[in-house]
Amino acid sequence: MHDLVIRGATVIDGTGAEGRLADVAVDDGIITAVSNAAGVGPGRREIDATGLLLTPGWVDIHTHYDGQATWDPYLTPSSWHGVTTAVFGNCSVGFAPVRPGNEPYLINLMEGVEDIPETVLAEGIDFRWESFPEYLDVLASTPRIMDIGAQVPHATLRYYVMGERGADFAEKPDAAEIQRMGELLEQSLGAGALGFTTSRTVKHRAADGRLTPSYGAEEAELTGLAQAMKRAGAGVLEVNSDFGEGDFARLRMAAEIAGRPLSVLLVQVDKAPNLWRETLDQVGEACADGLEVTAQVGSRPIGMLIGLEATMNPFTSHPLWQEMADLSPRERYQRLQAEPELRRRLVAERPDDAHVQWMTEVLQRAFELDDSVNYEPAPEASIAAKAKALGRDPFDLALELMLANDGQTLLLHPFENYCAGDLEVVKEMLLDPNTVCGVADAGAHVGIICDASSPTSLLTHWGRDRSRGDKLPLEFLVRKQTSDTARTYGLLDRGVIATGYKADLNLIDFDALRLHRPELVYDLPAGGRRIIQKADGYRHTFVSGVEVMRDGEATGELPGQLLRGAQAAPN
Repeated sequence: MHDLVIRGATVIDGTGAEGRLADVAVDDGIITAVSNAAGVGPGRREIDATGLLLTPGWVDIHTHYDGQATWDPYLTPSSWHGVTTAVFGNCSVGFAPVRPGNEPYLINLMEGVEDIPETVLAEGIDFRWESFPEYLDVLASTPRIMDIGAQVPHATLRYYVMGERGADFAEKPDAAEIQRMGELLEQSLGAGALGFTTSRTVKHRAADGRLTPSYGAEEAELTGLAQAMKRAGAGVLEVNSDFGEGDFARLRMAAEIAGRPLSVLLVQVDKAPNLWRETLDQVGEACADGLEVTAQVGSRPIGMLIGLEATMNPFTSHPLWQEMADLSPRERYQRLQAEPELRRRLVAERPDDAHVQWMTEVLQRAFELDDSVNYEPAPEASIAAKAKALGRDPFDLALELMLANDGQTLLLHPFENYCAGDLEVVKEMLLDPNTVCGVADAGAHVGIICDASSPTSLLTHWGRDRSRGDKLPLEFLVRKQTSDTARTYGLLDRGVIATGYKADLNLIDFDALRLHRPELVYDLPAGGRRIIQKADGYRHTFVSGVEVMRDGEATGELPGQLLRGAQAAPN
């Protein structure tokens, strides 16, 4: 008798093959049968999955749970969205290795790069490690809802070896320091790190304004680290870059020296709207030459969320708003509701400063996120366009909308992947054979972005709801978020529903699958705020055959494991 049998599901198996009706059996955390009703025997537990989709669990390779994984066994919001494997340590930032007393700098860097408040990290993280292998041991000792994998961040490695000099990207390590960084990287990969990550973008700055330490890493430093990866024979080289002149060639060189896969983040930016295509062409050329290179892409716009209590607010530089700084969020909302004159003055007397000038531009491409949670809004639906049609000030309309829904309404400002006001570019990115899903940043940008829900909107938007262009097949979409992402990091034991694979599974009511509006809550350590987003339609989520989520609620089971290195495919 099987441990679990899921009967009559429409199986979308993660390979891209056409969905089919089948029963699936699980024993000891492994899929042991996928067959028609006549081919699978009884189970100790059976689930009638008639009318439901059965997919592999989502594999999210670009998260920032480096700190949260030490205090939150449920890794929300990702676990609410069917994620069963999460990889963090991306973009050169993390918390190991770290010398005692140097924790504040790593926290400052994470706060600036990934918008996770210093108070949250200082309160939430118990630094019980120094080396990266010790950090892995701490992660391995904590039960959690999903499997996790960690990568070695360049910035932390540099700071650990070079001290305060390492925090300055313009400082160059000497030969001994490069050798020491390489030794520590090799040791960490041997202990189970899934990769090495670096950042070469001006977007990444510590909270004190300094560029991320890896920004200016030159050939000698990159070569030394690549040679360490070669010696270890393990790991992925993950990079977030602005792709300035010659940058992809440098990264390709490092990957060639390392003999390891390269994975680069790829988004469309307004100031260079065609750069993504040039970079993707370079990725394609590298793959044609025999290198293993992927571009991590999004499935929706990268969008800032604007709200009364979010990091981004049109009125934060206004003296009247600053006078309310000592009020609680509820008190501030109640005062705004009760005092029409205050609302009038916030709009009419706003200062002519850089923040207001910038927000004036932002409102030209900002949209209300109502119950439809539409991530491909038409330009004529923007706050500025609606205000113009109504003969109103855009700031006045924005304030009215943000006050609605008990002050919880958020506005979406798509600042990347949306130059033309639609998602046609994103569709091209998704369709490229060398791309995988990978820029959702779950666990990061907690007061401004909430893209951890991207695996859900990948299915709902592209597979069912899109009205401003072509949809994409569900089988293709599932593959992009399962076997493709798993393969990128050598996690070959998951992402496919077939005999011998790990029983990480989502049972989904596709007709009912929908996103809730994002909302701002205060549930982080030290009462820190974050934006969360839940979903309906995930009936059951299993990790290693253990049910961890049922109808949007955690079961309390915590079977997740730390992944140490690549995982072999079933025999």
